[in-house]
Amino acid sequence: MEYVKVEKIIFKGKQNIKWDEVEEYIKRYMGEVYIVKEYNYYIHFNMISADEFSSSSYTAKLKGGLAKTKANIATIIPELIENATNRRWVDNKNAKHDKNALRGWYRYDVFFDMPAKAEGEENVRWNNYYATMIVRINDEGLFFYDIINIKKEARTPQESSD
Repeated sequence: MEYVKVEKIIFKGKQNIKWDEVEEYIKRYMGEVYIVKEYNYYIHFNMISADEFSSSSYTAKLKGGLAKTKANIATIIPELIENATNRRWVDNKNAKHDKNALRGWYRYDVFFDMPAKAEGEENVRWNNYYATMIVRINDEGLFFYDIINIKKEARTPQESSD
């Protein structure tokens, strides 16, 4: 497993994340294709990808630090896809997804680090996280869908050597 670093926090604050701005940011990936290195699978981006990431029911429930975390991992989605691991298939059980996920879903584990720096601190600490990346499967291919179940790891944050 490889941790991907969020090098720059662009969505600041823990309250009132502007998810429409996050969606606009993700639209830059539309039409792009990224490869999951471990499986050599191609993952596509489209409008559903941008919309779901920023307005899913999971996203709507996020508050505080986890909302800020999800917003900022928008900046590293291509790297998360490339380093995704532990692929598992899940059947589509929701009729509303019959067209877009006709062949079900893949779930992958992704790992990333977020910088943490208190006011006036010089050293940046890195908080470690893991999450589940969801990819929908249909006759047109594999499409990024969302990142859910974001969890901060319980281990002590690492200080940056920068």
